[in-house]
Amino acid sequence: MPEPARTHRHDAPLVLFSASTVINAGDGASGRSPEMLKWSNRVVYESVVIDGGDVLVFAKGVNRRKKVNRPAADIRCVYYRGDAGNVVASLPATTSAQQVFRCPPPLATTPVDRELRVTLAVVGEEPIPSLATYDPPRRPQSSPATGPTPSGKRLICACTMVRDVAKFMREWVVYHAAVGVDRFYVYDNGSEDDLADQVLHLTSDGFEVFTMTWPWPKTLEAALSHAAAVHRDSCEWMVFIDVDEFIFSPHWAHSENPTKSMLHLVTTVAKDVGQVSMWCADFGPSDQTTHPKEGVVQGYTCRRQTMERHKSLVLLDAVDQSMTNSVHYFKLQPGFRGEWSTRVRVNHYKYQAWDEFKVKFRRRASTYTVDWTEKVKLRSNDRTPGLGFEAVEPADWPHRFCEVNDTLLHDVTRRWFGLGFGNKLGRRRIIGTYNV
Repeated sequence: MPEPARTHRHDAPLVLFSASTVINAGDGASGRSPEMLKWSNRVVYESVVIDGGDVLVFAKGVNRRKKVNRPAADIRCVYYRGDAGNVVASLPATTSAQQVFRCPPPLATTPVDRELRVTLAVVGEEPIPSLATYDPPRRPQSSPATGPTPSGKRLICACTMVRDVAKFMREWVVYHAAVGVDRFYVYDNGSEDDLADQVLHLTSDGFEVFTMTWPWPKTLEAALSHAAAVHRDSCEWMVFIDVDEFIFSPHWAHSENPTKSMLHLVTTVAKDVGQVSMWCADFGPSDQTTHPKEGVVQGYTCRRQTMERHKSLVLLDAVDQSMTNSVHYFKLQPGFRGEWSTRVRVNHYKYQAWDEFKVKFRRRASTYTVDWTEKVKLRSNDRTPGLGFEAVEPADWPHRFCEVNDTLLHDVTRRWFGLGFGNKLGRRRIIGTYNV
């Protein structure tokens, strides 16, 4: 698995390389100079070949507004060598949505013995500066971007994007693996903590956890689109949740032990259902002033009464070719529909102890969500009620958002995994992975 990204400052010109590009130690000596680009400008930052040979190209600055996309007919996919003046192929894009553009591949007769790069060109404009390379389909077992290719298609996978939240990983992985998630894909958005060590410990204990270096800021939707496209052959269903979100059903409250069939039952739906949505219960600080030693689900037990927003389990074969998503759900192909689950919900440990929560002021991950320090979109649902534009702790923060005392998941995980997930079940994967 690749090493997670380390230090990335996104407010200044950066030396950036596509995560799919291999940088050899001898490149500098051979005269190759890295491109220096400012992230605030337009840039093509990633590409990947997917099913059927199509190429997904990820670009910032083309579709700038939420739900306002340039027509694909206005965009060309340009394959070139050296610089954008040495064009090998220029083909019309087939979809344009958010930061994701679907392109046809260059002709099979195009020589690929030397590096072939890809960018986009909007009609009437110069090609966009690009960091992305075109890597034609191969059979090998691994790639520099995704690490070893996992064997076997799993029924349920989980995908998340993280930054400096390694201490939450074990609890999140152990719990979801026990109730039915077979494999985990973690997109590392520039972590500087011990994420690599945490993942190594988890894989050593039998959990299937794979990391992808994804350093680009405010590209959450694009990362999820990448995951849905790239892992379609590895997973039948994928749930897109954060590491402070735990899928739970009150029906499990009296179960003596977790079973992988718990989540598998949620995917037992009609053939035309391509997405199962779950309401979120938002938990508050619960009188905690520091990160609880026993973990998130056992440390926070008081929540808001009204359930808001939602997250979804998505059938990857049902996702629309445009890969459009709103983080919480995907656009589906014609012929598929979504339905709501009445059985499970998501416990979202959203408002944690202040030292943990204030990190959210640093940067929001979503492309079209303004950072909390910006004095715009004051009524956005993403903002926290009662907070201003600076990370200043309200005097009553530990007691906020406490309307319902909800200890269901606290009690269940104590019974299943012990205090702080410390028993044997909390240390190793439950045997019984489901292949499709």
